Amino acid sequence: MIEFKNASMKYKTNGVVALDNVNVTINDGEFVFIVGASGAGKSSFLNVIMGQEKIDSGYVRVGPYRMHNIKKRDLPYLRRMLGIVFQDFRLIPKMTVYDNVAFALRVIGMSEKKIRRRVKYVLKLVDLTDKTDNFPNQLSTGEKQRVAIARALVNNPGVIIADEPTGNLDPVLSGEIMSLFDKINSLGATVVVVTHDLELVRQFDHRVVTIESGKIVSDIPSRTAELVSAIVPSAANSQEENDG
Repeated sequence: MIEFKNASMKYKTNGVVALDNVNVTINDGEFVFIVGASGAGKSSFLNVIMGQEKIDSGYVRVGPYRMHNIKKRDLPYLRRMLGIVFQDFRLIPKMTVYDNVAFALRVIGMSEKKIRRRVKYVLKLVDLTDKTDNFPNQLSTGEKQRVAIARALVNNPGVIIADEPTGNLDPVLSGEIMSLFDKINSLGATVVVVTHDLELVRQFDHRVVTIESGKIVSDIPSRTAELVSAIVPSAANSQEENDG
């Protein structure tokens, strides 16, 4: 479970309010879209979940961890619970697909036998079994994102967090990647996707949480395309791909 209660945060460098009295709960097994215009607070919301930022007031819990006072020594354990997918992939250029995915398991000292079994499973899940020995520069943009998703999955995390995962993809590939997140969700993982792409959001019947100026301005469990357009006009009007 991810839980925010009256959570507020202000950036000390410039005084900008990133989160303003945020109250939201994401239950285990949910698929939630976080939408809003550039600078609305979407990335700040994720950064708090990932332990990269701390709130100034209120309460935030991710699984067993209280993020408002989490100890530094607990952060590595928190992050093993989370699979993170970024817009820019962040693959290691000199490593093959296999080694990019296996890297996180080697860091925690898993045996090579177990690594082989786990990597084989996740590469099959993302339909990349024929790309095991390829390097990132030999992959298409969509394939690179699939490798990034496989890497996020390989530790078997309970929560997948995707920050604008389709920002570099065309509409067809974007739909394919989102369908893959749907599949991952159906296997039991909680999925939280930050996106500005409302056309993509309309294609999938999931909960939609809208952030505006650091506030939760709407939270709807299901919707029609018309309802989404009415609720998040500021996000629809934004052409920005990156959040402040």
